[in-house]
Amino acid sequence: MSTDSPSVSRLVLLLGAGMATFAFAPILVRYAGDTDPVFLACIRTVSAALILLPFWLRQRAVAPQAAWSTRDNLYAGAAGLFLALHFVLWFASLSFTSVASASVLVTIHPIILIVVESATGSGRFGRLTWLGVFTAFGGSLILGVMDTDPAATYTNPVLGNLFAVAAAVMFVFYLLLSRRLRAKGGWLDFVFRVYSGTALGCLIILLLLRPSLEASLIAWVCGIALAIGPQILGHGSLNYSVKFVAPTLLSTLILIEPVFAILLAGFLFSEIPSVPESAAMLVIMAGVGLSWFGGSATPKTKGQ
Repeated sequence: MSTDSPSVSRLVLLLGAGMATFAFAPILVRYAGDTDPVFLACIRTVSAALILLPFWLRQRAVAPQAAWSTRDNLYAGAAGLFLALHFVLWFASLSFTSVASASVLVTIHPIILIVVESATGSGRFGRLTWLGVFTAFGGSLILGVMDTDPAATYTNPVLGNLFAVAAAVMFVFYLLLSRRLRAKGGWLDFVFRVYSGTALGCLIILLLLRPSLEASLIAWVCGIALAIGPQILGHGSLNYSVKFVAPTLLSTLILIEPVFAILLAGFLFSEIPSVPESAAMLVIMAGVGLSWFGGSATPKTKGQ
């Protein structure tokens, strides 16, 4: 049904708020200090599921929800696992490379999505949309090769960058599965199931890898803040919008996240972007605008 279709202004406002929270994610991960990335991901994802649990139970008690088949629940679990891997890999990348590089490289999924959806024939993309995606991606690459703090040293930038790219791949599969499941019904019913799968996935990874479980009070605060902000508000806004907007278009919008993350890093850590970095930010914004106004990144539907 389309009776719950939101207005364009509502979608823009919601996505704008969600994108703003994404910028705080790398900052919060850095403030968590030396906390193991797997354990930090567990704090984040388990907290998000527990925060949503009473709202989900209340909704199910007052209104009937769409029936979910065993297959649907398995898809939700798979989407949650991909999101869990995305979080773990991206948190790990921030332990080895800069905020700028990790934030930029984790946003290359529009290119991966273009390849996947074009190869499977599930999406049509006009030239303006392609131009916007590649323009934004080009700006992201320029931004990624520039460190905002030349004096900073990172333990293994190559490994950190590989982790960030792998995190982007995991996000592609999560986003594609989310679109299929989001059509099932209401936002809360959908997002609670997927986030529960994410929490379970992180706990399984924790049991398999057995990392250190030491975390300071500030790390716990950062983990819970990551749950409320970037996950529930940020990813939640994407999960709400993916029912109405093509995944590639949404993932292109996320390319503006590194811009805001670097601006925050400049304010909080005195990492002031250079003139070339500022120019790269403008290129990213231009690419996002082209992709949005291209208007042809719409998935095909059967029978059309």
